[in-house]
Amino acid sequence: EPCLSRLSNLRVQTRFIISIVLTALILAAEIIGGILSGSLALLSDAAHVFSDIFALGLSYFALRLSLRPPDDRHSYGWRRAEVIAALVNGSSLVVIAVGIWVEAFKRWQSPVEIKSTPMLVIAVIGLLINVVVAFILGGHDHDHSPRGKSPTRNLNVHSAFLHVIGDLISSVGVIAAALIIRFTGANWVDPLISIIIGVIILVSAWRVLRKSLHILIEGVPEGLSILQLNKEICAITGVETVHDLHAWNLDSEQIALSAHIILKAIDGSTQAEVMRQIREKLASQYGIHHTTLQFEESHCGEGHGGCN
Repeated sequence: EPCLSRLSNLRVQTRFIISIVLTALILAAEIIGGILSGSLALLSDAAHVFSDIFALGLSYFALRLSLRPPDDRHSYGWRRAEVIAALVNGSSLVVIAVGIWVEAFKRWQSPVEIKSTPMLVIAVIGLLINVVVAFILGGHDHDHSPRGKSPTRNLNVHSAFLHVIGDLISSVGVIAAALIIRFTGANWVDPLISIIIGVIILVSAWRVLRKSLHILIEGVPEGLSILQLNKEICAITGVETVHDLHAWNLDSEQIALSAHIILKAIDGSTQAEVMRQIREKLASQYGIHHTTLQFEESHCGEGHGGCN
């Protein structure tokens, strides 16, 4: 499994390199086109494209860092590097959105003439390249998931993917603005589209920030319930009670679980047999492969997750 994970990681790295090169071409085109046309919407989209390159580069670096093996100072390795990269990517999106709104407000107060033809041409080129980049990143390998559960997505890769999707939608907005300006001369549409682009960027930022912060504060992984996990473990033959039950993400894909178990005194089940059943159930139903189980004779009164 580690070899498969490493191979998947290397494949995603290759896709990131290709995406960075293509996105850099969009950035150069939109900066030149935005200056020539005077379009704030196009320059706003260029700012978003720059954030895409930053996000892709940071995600690529985090992927490489996550391949480092555990050592004396990092017993889990560098898995959380990908989550931190996603957090930084989300934060950068917030800064860019606010900057776009400030510039849009200034442009709204002092409108300028927009050259719609170069604005339209550059936006169409950007849209086409964004579609290609989104296809490249959207096709990354999923982790193996338990039967009946949707495959998990690497938060780091997903944060970069959201950057690109947001830019793709922004390109559509710029095209719409260029067409409206071309046929109506309504230059105020340019800052309006910029404001909408800022909203799209902020929504993407919120999704990434919420997920990455939840992982960093070691919240219960999405889709899991401590009470449900408790019931599943308590339902295993030989288990009397479960307490001090915790589940958290090592990174955006791998889940760890720890629990204290008290066995039924007259059942006769051995610790080894109960442990095997618990681990098999957690792996098959929830995709939890990293478990730490402690067997006790009495409730220690610690932590959350005791049977009701």
